[in-house]
Amino acid sequence: MQLEIFRTLWGYTGSKAEALDELLAAGFDGMEARLPLQARERGEFGTFLRDNRLGYICTVFTAYDVLPEQSAAFQEHLLDLDRKLAWAAELAPRFVNVLAGNDRWPLAQQVEFFGQAMELAHKHGQFCSFETHRARSLFNPWVTLELIRQLPGLRFTSDISHWVVTCERLLDDPFDDLAPFVERVHHIQARVGYDQGPQVPHPAAPEYARELAFHQQHWEAVWHSQKARGYQVSTLTPEFGADGYLHHLPFTNVPVADLWSLNQWMARTEREHFDRFTHSTRP
Repeated sequence: MQLEIFRTLWGYTGSKAEALDELLAAGFDGMEARLPLQARERGEFGTFLRDNRLGYICTVFTAYDVLPEQSAAFQEHLLDLDRKLAWAAELAPRFVNVLAGNDRWPLAQQVEFFGQAMELAHKHGQFCSFETHRARSLFNPWVTLELIRQLPGLRFTSDISHWVVTCERLLDDPFDDLAPFVERVHHIQARVGYDQGPQVPHPAAPEYARELAFHQQHWEAVWHSQKARGYQVSTLTPEFGADGYLHHLPFTNVPVADLWSLNQWMARTEREHFDRFTHSTRP
């Protein structure tokens, strides 16, 4: 099994051409970015991807942005997903990463929603990987595990940093059996969270060594599972980001670290981690 690392465009303010030059120089394999919603921008992006033969992971949100519109009804989320999956198909992504649903829905509605969402993915010929994310349906592990019991065909993007915040602890208790989830993870978003936030100031800081170790143990469990499932390629996106995630100094509002440097560090570290994993699992 090989590891392919994708660059997130979250928080990036330069052009896609500049992002491409930087990601190739840093040894990344592709790009993870939001679906362009305007037809012209989508067409230009599709041409850019094809001309550069660039692997692309497409991120979409149901109703309508990272945080769902609270007034949006169940069917509105599905209609929005239907439309966006049709647009995503124009770009021929590796797969579609979906931030789906709303954390306020009762379980029965969550089950109905994801059942219909999987049908939409089949309709549009897109592989949908549903991301664990606060404010969304998969905001905590226990709801997710119940969904798996009723919809075992679900596949996931694991950003476990969100669950660390939601549960306000590292999920390393013997009772925290996430095996049914791990067995269904398709994609990893590699960001290190801690009990009070989804992003540590810097993952190399010794004061967050325990948090880094927990996340790496989870990612390695995913790799073991993917290898057993016959995956030839595992995908990972270092996803340290902006929008309140990146720590700033008080009064001056100066960032404590550079986002691209954080994500490059994460990429190098996880490539080395994956190499150790590969050597340790050779027959």
